[in-house]
Amino acid sequence: MISPKLCIRCKGKLLCGLGYCPILKKHSEQTKIVSNIHGTEFTGASPPSLFVSWKNYPKVQIAPLSPTEVFDSTMLDAPEKWFGLPSEEIISFRQQLLRSNKAVSVFDAAKPSYELAEMQELVMASDPTSIEVKLKKKPSPSLSFHESAAPHGPSAPLIKMRLDENPSIAKKIDYAVSDTDLKSSDAMMRLHEAGFPISRLYKLLSAGTLGIGKRRKFVPTRWSIVAAQSTISNRLIDEIKYFQHLGEIELFSSEYLGNRFFILLIPGAWSFENLETWVPGSVWYQEKDASKVHIIQDHEFYSGRKTYASNISGAYYAARLSVAEHLHKVKRQASAIVFREITPEYQLGLGDWVIQESVKNALSKKPLSFSALSLALAFVERKLQTPFNLWKKESKLLDFLQHQRRLSDF
Repeated sequence: MISPKLCIRCKGKLLCGLGYCPILKKHSEQTKIVSNIHGTEFTGASPPSLFVSWKNYPKVQIAPLSPTEVFDSTMLDAPEKWFGLPSEEIISFRQQLLRSNKAVSVFDAAKPSYELAEMQELVMASDPTSIEVKLKKKPSPSLSFHESAAPHGPSAPLIKMRLDENPSIAKKIDYAVSDTDLKSSDAMMRLHEAGFPISRLYKLLSAGTLGIGKRRKFVPTRWSIVAAQSTISNRLIDEIKYFQHLGEIELFSSEYLGNRFFILLIPGAWSFENLETWVPGSVWYQEKDASKVHIIQDHEFYSGRKTYASNISGAYYAARLSVAEHLHKVKRQASAIVFREITPEYQLGLGDWVIQESVKNALSKKPLSFSALSLALAFVERKLQTPFNLWKKESKLLDFLQHQRRLSDF
């Protein structure tokens, strides 16, 4: 369990990398990584990866991510492979990635310069690709945490970047990028059906390599993550609505990095709700009285959402994607409720991949089956630390399921 002591500068919200935070056990490692740069130039192997900022949109910072050495860097930016690893190891991965920032307009993606075209080609690569980087100045060790994306390591302004080798590109990605008449949503769905992980899809979208040619843009990373998760889950849900209803109530669970998840699948028409709360005493919620816990939620009924899930934010779409993938795989339709309880152990925002992979892990296990919703809820109540009456008070889907009238009632 992570020590509750906080960074004296950022109070746990943004770890500064100066060695004050107890979680930054790899600070010396990060300093070593930066010191590997001789002058302001280095050669490194990108995972492959590209970061696009959102501040000052449509003028953004675009940054290839790479360590300062050449090695197999695949794991440094592969969230679909991180589940089960300790937070310290994930942070260590991210500390090794240097962001080489360059200011561009998002519209430059449609008609990229030679250098921007190489950055786009870098993201299309199947394996880590060696790149040569020249910086305006030497970076200093730093580490920042974000709600939706994985942590970010040191950064510095980029003077120029070039590929040091020809990247290997999968044919289906090459086809999707080359087809300038193919909508980005259709391109992502084709690649998803071909087995590419969601992280590949949002990187391609972020790099401005998908969609109608003249409309292509660089998409801020935090937006592209939600866009990919939302697009794929919407397509899957459209098909799920034609499947038979689930045969019985099923309950799945998983716990990872201090996050407790319970996923309840209830026979019936498609609907989805995500509820979450911070347990008292955690970094983000210092209230000690459990009765004053604040539970937030977002939901959708059969017709879907018309607006962004602003309460749960990106975590909503991460959880919904994993639920939709599971129901699509088993060819069943159901109402789904995801309970997420965040304990004091989870002191760092590591990104929405934690939610996506935790829910996916839960749904990969054999579920508990119940003959009645009341029995399933009674079981969940015993497992959650937060008083269950608070969950029920906020849940729109539970209220609907327990009070809706059926034809059999008349």
